Amino acid sequence: MQEVLQVENLEKYYGARGNVTKAVDGVSFSVGQGEFMGIMGASGSGKTTLLNCVSTIDSATAGHIFIDGSDVTAMKPTALARFRREKLGFIFQDFNLLDTLTAFENIALALTILGTPAGEIEPRVRKVASLLDIGEVLEKYPYQLSGGQQQRVAAARAIVTNPSLVLADEPTGALDSKSARLLMQSFRTLNEQMHATILMVTHDAFTASYCRRILFIKDGKIFTQLLRGEQSRREFFDRIMEVVALLGGDLHAD
Repeated sequence: MQEVLQVENLEKYYGARGNVTKAVDGVSFSVGQGEFMGIMGASGSGKTTLLNCVSTIDSATAGHIFIDGSDVTAMKPTALARFRREKLGFIFQDFNLLDTLTAFENIALALTILGTPAGEIEPRVRKVASLLDIGEVLEKYPYQLSGGQQQRVAAARAIVTNPSLVLADEPTGALDSKSARLLMQSFRTLNEQMHATILMVTHDAFTASYCRRILFIKDGKIFTQLLRGEQSRREFFDRIMEVVALLGGDLHAD
């Protein structure tokens, strides 16, 4: 399996001499093409900081992050902005949709920014919207949509450019249980039918149970990992809960 992401001895420190916090402490892992991987950990464990470094939103103190073979920790700001636009897709907890644009326009904007030929935009938007079951709401504005529909629009926007890596930060955090389930089924569809490579931070065991592999972070370091293998989602959920208990049973968001 080709590796899309390689994280090597990543460190992220905050503070000054005498008062330094190690948010991420020597973390190494990789994500293969087409993987759906989760990151879990208790509040303050460093999981969100880790995702922020991988997403290039934050800069690492030490170590390297390779995405599609390119070392993003060594890129200049202009090159990094272009790389982020072309190679990464983002899904945030609070949707981050533009209120003045319809769902269709919010999704299409990502393609327009990349300079996609006009004739290609509509079929690409409608294809991904169909996969995510939002085809009937494309002409509506965000305020006319439920939270779950808004998050699926955000997921469509993230995947429509065919990024190398989709990064999701607590994507179900603002959703009710039904909307969360529909969103995670959509993630599974994107992973299985579009072969999207997804790295997701979550504090929720139900959400994490849709992943194929989970890294657990404790005190800035990798505590353990779980592979789903041939287990059912319910069986995987039970194993996740066992690790959560070992971590203290409290995985609220950072």
